[in-house]
Amino acid sequence: MTTYAIGDLQGCHREFMALLERLDFAPGRDRLWLAGDLVNRGPGSLECLREVMALGDSVQVVLGNHDLHLLAVARGGAATKRSDTLAPILEAPDREALLDWLTQQPLMVREPHDGGDTVMCHAGLLPEWSAAKAQALAGEVEDRLAADAGGFLAQMYGNRPNRWQDDLDGIERARFIVNAFTRMRFVDPDGHLDFSAKEGLDSAPDGFAPWFSYAREDDPHILFGHWAALEGVTPGSRVRAEALDTGCVWGGSLTALDLGTGKRIRQPSLARG
Repeated sequence: MTTYAIGDLQGCHREFMALLERLDFAPGRDRLWLAGDLVNRGPGSLECLREVMALGDSVQVVLGNHDLHLLAVARGGAATKRSDTLAPILEAPDREALLDWLTQQPLMVREPHDGGDTVMCHAGLLPEWSAAKAQALAGEVEDRLAADAGGFLAQMYGNRPNRWQDDLDGIERARFIVNAFTRMRFVDPDGHLDFSAKEGLDSAPDGFAPWFSYAREDDPHILFGHWAALEGVTPGSRVRAEALDTGCVWGGSLTALDLGTGKRIRQPSLARG
């Protein structure tokens, strides 16, 4: 059995299917870990959702910011954006089944291995959270989604609070957890998150650095997507972090990481094909 971790699909269905063919992926024999943002921006979001859902127990997904945006539009009353390509999902006859399935997906996956934990989350792992603490906090939000998805999603958006405190509660606590797991890029030494800079490492605001440049007390193997501008590399990393988003939807490629061998397999964008 081989486990492959794949970066942001973002509706790149043709590339996803071509990559699975390159991998000779066989459901039931192999496993997929998908680092979130299955949908939006690309032309095949509906097809991606259907394909991944059909893989059943052979796939493990975490929620990304675009996945949560879809749920916020469909269940929380949020407005669509001009760049969204979500209409085919929202108009699909099986939309409710797809949305129900998506709502049940976690913010974080943590699996023990001989070399320590392997963790997957969309944007990364906040330096001050241990893997165990992060998993517990992710569970709080997952419970809220299960209990009252519409009510939570309607209040999810916002950049405040931008620093973790253990005594945060209510929607502010949940909002920070969501933002850390799905939107984080740059962090300052005091733990404040910046949400304005979205490009490469040279776009860091004064006093901020990428989250993976801070040392941790534990040493998980962290798989993340979200940051296409990194082009799959993490210069200056002080943790075991694997950047998986290589910008397929922007004309780059879709990347799979073989978790057993460390080999990367890339499928170039077919947007011009």
